[in-house]
Amino acid sequence: MTNQKPNANQRRKARKLALQALYQWHVAESPIHQIEAEFLVDNDMSKVDKEYFCDVLRGVPARKSELDEHIEKYIDRNLKDLTPVELAILRMGTFELVSRIDVPYKVIINEGVELSKAFGANEAHRFVNGILDKLAQDLRIAEVKAK
Repeated sequence: MTNQKPNANQRRKARKLALQALYQWHVAESPIHQIEAEFLVDNDMSKVDKEYFCDVLRGVPARKSELDEHIEKYIDRNLKDLTPVELAILRMGTFELVSRIDVPYKVIINEGVELSKAFGANEAHRFVNGILDKLAQDLRIAEVKAK
């Protein structure tokens, strides 16, 4: 068995599933371990970065308050006024900016934008892009300045 580094497509699939699972967590308020188990059983995880999926899925709820504080600095409305999809994408992106320094901030922003184009309301991608960009300039200041 080889320890291959997951490729971008496997990460993208992990983010997509994590978004769906976090949406379910937010809307149904099911326990995160139950949602994780369901997703691992109900989805073909052979082409997914399963470790990344689990890290994001466990990390966002565990650090929800901290993530929300970061997001609230840059939005012009209450968190409860965001759609569940927007909120899940912003929490995921913020979690990655804070916890996954192995992932370049531009990748995190781009992935958030792509998820919001696929699952969000019209123009949600512009909102997500703006907020994640501001968060990156705050949370990844050294990386942003180096570019």
